[in-house]
Amino acid sequence: MYRGRLQRDLSLWVEKGFIEPPQASAIMAEYDSRPTSFSLGRVLSILAALLVAAAILLLVASNWELIPRPLRVGALLALIWAFYLGGAFYTVRGQTSLAAGLLLLGTMSFGGAMSLVGQMYHISGDELPMMLTWFLIACLAAALFRSGSLVALAGFLSWAYFSLYLEQNDVHWIGLSPWAPPLMAAVVIALVRYVGANRARHLAYLLLIAWLTWLYSLNQQLSTAVLFAAGGMIAFLAVSIPGSPLQRLTRDAGAAPAFYTFLVAVIGFFMLHVEIETGPRFVVLGVVTLAASVAAIGLCGRDNGAVRYLAYAVFASEILYLASQTIGSIIGTSGFFLICGLLVAVVAWLVIRLERRFGDRNQEARS
Repeated sequence: MYRGRLQRDLSLWVEKGFIEPPQASAIMAEYDSRPTSFSLGRVLSILAALLVAAAILLLVASNWELIPRPLRVGALLALIWAFYLGGAFYTVRGQTSLAAGLLLLGTMSFGGAMSLVGQMYHISGDELPMMLTWFLIACLAAALFRSGSLVALAGFLSWAYFSLYLEQNDVHWIGLSPWAPPLMAAVVIALVRYVGANRARHLAYLLLIAWLTWLYSLNQQLSTAVLFAAGGMIAFLAVSIPGSPLQRLTRDAGAAPAFYTFLVAVIGFFMLHVEIETGPRFVVLGVVTLAASVAAIGLCGRDNGAVRYLAYAVFASEILYLASQTIGSIIGTSGFFLICGLLVAVVAWLVIRLERRFGDRNQEARS
């Protein structure tokens, strides 16, 4: 998406004479040379690795009883080592697509081997420790080889651990295992910063949001919803206010920290609306929600499109919801739709004004 926008901008700048065609071509070539840019060959290599890993594990599992036990274990170990050594070889040679596929094969084979060896020797144990071990191996390999594909795999394994825990424990909090998902998310975020696998950070952020939402489901009280909304807004302000230490720390992460922290606050406001439906507190909640949306637009509206559009949606939805709960109970249906139409028109006018203001600021910054 960014590449297409960059290409359109470069074409427009060439037409206006801001830059020369060779400079535009050099900029596109530099962007395409980055390891984080889209590569069809790399994507196909990863898909091939996943298919081959599935084929190998299914083949071994289907003929499991026909193979002697020592040979089974030896073959699994040899297979894992061959994949990792092959990944190391191609990493040294700079062939990142082949290296990513082989490393992914090695880590997938490791997880499958743990399961198959456990079945072979009738080793009793919970699936959660096995999933945690698989996650740790993926993280270790990702750090050693600086592999973005393994960071993404670690992110998916953290989701698998969380899903497996909820399934086994009927979504109840039992023991210390529920603390593992946020710790896993923190490890994935650290690997993202170390390896440079920026796209994998979304898996960690979404896991944290899912974990927090699950906590609310365990304790559906007003105080929990207030903590959710307040904590989200505090975190959003901490990563958005200019000069904030966290804002400088998360600057390299792009739009994600501000968007996801504001999303947590929005979920908190939604929970509060479920808890508070009438009375003076309802009006106060509506005003606070609108103020939070305006603050988000003011702080991140110019540079963060994700936060801007989410804040627009929250602002418009809150106005319509307030109208439905207050004005809608006073006037008839036709009058209600008329008022809602006027409110939407006012919101559209405000959005246009804000967009123009952001455009004027950008022009002033360039000049």
